[in-house]
Amino acid sequence: MHGGPSSAPRAQTGAYGDSHHADEAECDAPDPDSLDRRSSERIDVTWLVDCETDDTFLYASIANISEMGIFVRTTQPLSIGTRLTLRFAPPGADGSYVLEGTVQWINEVRPLHDNPNPGMGIRFVDLTPDDRERIVGTIRTIAYLRDAPVRSN
Repeated sequence: MHGGPSSAPRAQTGAYGDSHHADEAECDAPDPDSLDRRSSERIDVTWLVDCETDDTFLYASIANISEMGIFVRTTQPLSIGTRLTLRFAPPGADGSYVLEGTVQWINEVRPLHDNPNPGMGIRFVDLTPDDRERIVGTIRTIAYLRDAPVRSN
């Protein structure tokens, strides 16, 4: 694993770490917890995820993950503040995750604008210590495998 947040892999637009909008000029004020979120390493992934609320079911994909949350790539983001249940199973992991989250920010589709990453940043909420440990372990494993030197014979 790498040392600081500057060496962490980054998505092209704001996942739940950097700015929370693709166009920072549109933000009225900085997010008060942006510094905390930037301290968590994000790993780019492409995993399927089911996002469910009381009245909505969304089948989408995770673009990146950290111990704090995920960025879900979708052209139909839910409203900021929406509480949802997330279900996903990383390849090679022991079982699947069923976690609670809250939509922290959205990156809406903007016709006639360059917006390659529509979706929503979701912060995990009410994680048990076991869930947090599993997430951190999964992230570390992925980071280790990606950074492992390639052996040539």
